[in-house]
Order: sequence, then C-alpha cells, then structure tokens
Amino acid sequence: MQQELDRERAYHDTCRAALARMVEGAVEHVVTGEDVSASGADAEVLGYRLRSRAKEMRELPEGPLFFGKLDFEAGEHAGQSYRIGRLRISEEPAAPPLVVDWRAPVSRAFYQAGPDDPQGVAVRRRFGWAPGSRGDSADLTGLEDERLGRGEAGTGSTILTREIERPRVGPMRDIAATIQPDQDDLVRAGLTDSVCVQGAPGTGKTAVGLHRAAYLLYTHPQRIRRAGLLILGPNRTFLSYISEVLPALGETGVRQRTLPEEIGRHPVTGTDPHRTAALKHDPRMAEVLRRALYAHVRTDAVSPLALSDGTYTWRVSAAALTQIVERVRDEEPSYAVGRERVRGRAMRAVQLQAERRAGPQPAAWTRRLERSRAMSACLDTVWPKVRPEEVLAGLLSDRDVLAAAAEGVLTPGEQRDLLWARPPRSCKSARWSAADLVLLDEVAGLVEHPEGYGHIVVDEAQDLSPMECRAIARRAVFGSVTVLGDLAQATTPWSARSWAAVLGHLGKPEAAVVPLTTGFRVPAAVVALTNRLLERLGTDVPPARSYRGDGEVTIRPTRDVPATTVTAVREALAHEGSVGVVAADAQVTAVREALTAAGIEPAGPDELGARVAVVPASAVKGLEYDHVVAVEPAAVAEGEERGLHRLYVVLTRAVSRLDVVHARPLPF
Repeated sequence: MQQELDRERAYHDTCRAALARMVEGAVEHVVTGEDVSASGADAEVLGYRLRSRAKEMRELPEGPLFFGKLDFEAGEHAGQSYRIGRLRISEEPAAPPLVVDWRAPVSRAFYQAGPDDPQGVAVRRRFGWAPGSRGDSADLTGLEDERLGRGEAGTGSTILTREIERPRVGPMRDIAATIQPDQDDLVRAGLTDSVCVQGAPGTGKTAVGLHRAAYLLYTHPQRIRRAGLLILGPNRTFLSYISEVLPALGETGVRQRTLPEEIGRHPVTGTDPHRTAALKHDPRMAEVLRRALYAHVRTDAVSPLALSDGTYTWRVSAAALTQIVERVRDEEPSYAVGRERVRGRAMRAVQLQAERRAGPQPAAWTRRLERSRAMSACLDTVWPKVRPEEVLAGLLSDRDVLAAAAEGVLTPGEQRDLLWARPPRSCKSARWSAADLVLLDEVAGLVEHPEGYGHIVVDEAQDLSPMECRAIARRAVFGSVTVLGDLAQATTPWSARSWAAVLGHLGKPEAAVVPLTTGFRVPAAVVALTNRLLERLGTDVPPARSYRGDGEVTIRPTRDVPATTVTAVREALAHEGSVGVVAADAQVTAVREALTAAGIEPAGPDELGARVAVVPASAVKGLEYDHVVAVEPAAVAEGEERGLHRLYVVLTRAVSRLDVVHARPLPF
C-alpha cells in the first residue's frame, strides 16, 4: 500500500511539472502568435484566442491533478491505464496524456463501469486527498481499488463516501470525482437535447447542470463559444456560491446571471401589489402585449405613397399600400422585420412601374428612394417605429388602450388591477417594477428577436412564471436548455405545478423529464423528516432517498426561542463545518440580535465561508450548511402563500445535522 502511494505521489509530481510547462508554453505561444505573418483580422483573432488560452491556464485553481485511475483488460483500450482528472495534462501536445480529462469518452467508464458491466475495466482506483489540498503530492492520503473484471460487487467506496460527506464550508465544489451513473447520463446528454431534471434536495441537480455546461464546452467548443452559454440562477447569493465550480473544471468566461440581470432594461425602482404582480406574470399578458404593439399598425385612412426621383413621381395607391400592410401583418413577423417588409414591398411596387416605363433601374436608384423622406413618412404612418417602454407605458396608463388590448382576455377587474394609479409624465420618469421588466422584455422580443445562446442552464426553474419562461425561450430558440428544479421547492405565487407547463412555456415541450431521487447531500435522518412534510405539499414528486446513513435531527421545543437558538448554535459550533441559522424573514433581526448579545457574531447569507450565518428563509434556496438551526417553522410556513414549500426548502439545507427550535406546534 505504501509503495503504491509513493508511486502515485511521484506520478503526481511528474504531472505537476508537465502542467507548469503547459502554462509556460501557452504564454510563449502568445508571443509567437503576435509575430505571425497574416492579415490584420486573422492576427487579431489568433492573438485573442492565444491570450484567452494563456489566461485560462494561468487562472487554473490549485488542487489535485487526478482523482481516479482506470486499468483496462479488454476492448479498444486493453492493456492501457489512464489517470482521470479535471483537465488533460501531457508532456507534449501530441504525446499520450499523463492525465485524461474527466469529460473524454474513455473517462466515462470511471463513472459507468460496474461488476455487471465492467466495460473492459479490470481495476478502478479512487484516490483520497486531504481536505482543502492545493495539489501537494504529500496530500495524497489513500487509494482504493475496485476489481471490476472479476465481477466483485464490493462493499462500497470509503473514499467516495468521505468525499460526499465532507463538511461544506465556502463556495460550492465540483463533483467530478463523485459523479454517479444517472448523473453522468445527464451530464453527457447531446448538445441538441433539452433536459429537465426533477431533483430532490441534495441529489446534485445544480452540480449536474454545471458539469453538463463544462461537458458541452469541452465537446463542442467552437459552437458553444460562438453562440454563448448562459447559467441562470435565482439570485446573486446563489451565483456567488456556485461561481468557482466551472473555473475548477477549467472553464472560464461563462456568463452567470439572474434572469432580471439578463432581461433588465432599467433598474427596478417600483413595486406591485401582490395581485398585480401575479397578473403581470400570467401567460395571458403575452396576447395583451401583442395586441397593444400591433395596434400601432394602421390600415385606416392610408394615404397614397408618392416617391420622386427628380424626373418622375412614382405612386402606390392607398388601396395597394393597405393591402401590403395587411398581408405583412398577417404573416406575423417581428415588428421591426414587418416594417422593413412593408418598405421592401412598397419599393418593389415602384420598381415594377419603373421597369415597365424605362427598364431596370440601378441599385443606387432603389436605395435612394427606399430611404427617402417620403418613404419614411409613409412608414411612420402605417407601421411606425416604437419603443417597448412606450408600448407598455401606454397600455398601463390608458384605460381605453388597455380595454382594447385585453378584450376577451382579461376581466374588467383584472384590467383595473393593471392600470397605474398615477401614470408617469413620461417613460423616463416611470418607476418600473420587477414584473414590468418581464413585460418589457416580451414587447422587446416582439419588436426584434434577442440574440440567443447555444445552451442555457436554468436552475431553480420551478419558481419561474410563464412570462419569465417565455423570456428564456426567446434566447433559446436555436439552442438547447438544461432545466433544473424541484416542484416541492416551488415557493413563488406563480410557481409551476407541473414540468409539462414549464417546458411548454420554454418552447421545449419535447424535453425529457428525468427524476433524481437519491440525495448525496441531505442525510437519511433529515430526509425522513422532510418526507413527512412532502406529503402535505400536494406535488407530484416521489419521496427522496439518501445515499448517506449518517446525520442527526434534534427537535427542541421551548418557551424561549431566542435562548434555545443560542444554545443550539453553541452546540453546533462544537462540530466541524458551517452553521446556518434560518428564520422567517420577519424574525431574522431578533435572531441576529440574540446571537450577537450572546457573543456570537453571525454573518449574512452573502458572506461565504463564515462559520455562522443568519439567513432569511426567503434567501436560503440553493444554499447548504453542515448544521442548520431552523427557527420557529410555523412562522416560516405562515410567512407567504406557499409557506409550507418554503419550510421544505429550509429543512433540506442541512448537510449533517438539523436542529428545529419551536414554541408553536410544528407544521409537520
């Protein structure tokens, strides 16, 4: 055993030296590339690519260079051995790799091979590294071999279990070393495949989505980088938490944003009453907005078009122009494209007249007339330019405009809920709400389709409204999506009740819905408790299971919630790992004050890596802590319309231990 460890440590040193040469080589290529004799544009593109590659190599996080090894005895790789790591390492570009990237086809056997299907593998080796290792070979502390070629089932991997159960402190880690077969199937789904993952808490759905992003960047680098890859998260705290996963896998430059950041045309300075916000997220608003936009197109009182080229005046009759406008409108192009079609067809009518009179005209003649003041004035009458802000402000400010657009779609009462109580003097002075930004994006998408992405990963998708889904769909028209979520954790008033509805609004109704039910984060003791609450949620979600047999749940009934919370936190601090104290939003200040008075200085949810954090229930989604102290669950359940779902989220944030502090009866 010791000899094997020494041999693997020496091999790791060899890999470390090779990686250092790869980094140096990438920098040298930048200098060489700048001297390449080529056109200015080609040299600029080459230089950009080389500099980007050098930057990526320099910014690689420190850490162990491999976590597994495969020894093959059959198949195309018979007699070969491969170390598996987070990126490919070789001594020369054309030389056999010292370490194979976990995304390479040969690496799949590391995740999929088993006694029943060894896939040609004789031995699968896992390496154990000291927690927090920065890649020093001395940190290699152990190794385990599974002899798959003999058909031995084994008793499970201690190294794998230890890695899964390692305390959660700081940002989210990658799971390249611990991917399970069902997760691997999702990670390696094809570029054109849209996938929806219904994942119970702790099943690794977020990690699966991020690793799929890394896999697509590896297997389709040109297409993905050209079209772009977008990670959409529910809030900035969540995005900060996951921000180090892709760089750890060697992928940088991926856009990670919230949906409001992606679609926001203006800062959010206004708020909506609950009913108004829910109505603005209703899918019926799409038809109302479409009508409001196309109400600007005029076919009544159309004047004839007269275009003069200096020697002759060419005319298009009012009847012919009306027919052109009506036909274009019936084709339902984007609004901006429709305006240009009207211009082009009106100009074509003039060209036909000119050809009959004097033969074909030069292109310059055509360009001059179609961009003339007379043509622009005609278009401004029949198909005027509009700004999304003007359309939406006009709709929400004018009772008659709204009534015309919403006829047969919204009730009179709903129309009253939408109208601004005090219309702004102009669009510039409007106080746009978060829901207004979604509506503005809808109108903007009708005016001109936004630039899309090659792939979009959408996390916490169960909380998206139909109108928010439409905003994402516009950016995924020519790309695929990975949808991640859990219907049991749906907490917004407009949350999804079924994945079929979400996928329909995303424009991907054909996407497969794949359940992940085995949790690797939440221990069995916590899962047993939360499954009791799951039964009360009324969602079509299978009960979760846990890979982990450990974990503790402590129920603490009390008459003094603040004092008992302090006691629970102090006891939690006796253990290793992070402590998250989660309370209803209205109780957060009191909890924080109680801890501070007891000499415990808690951090906020945005301060990653803190030992103790006090987190409002509304902001805890997507986060995880080794020890969670859930304060007064009844208050969390009563705090909002879907409060039981919010409580389910709170209780499932625990990685090792859960304390429930309560003075009131428990909702479960």
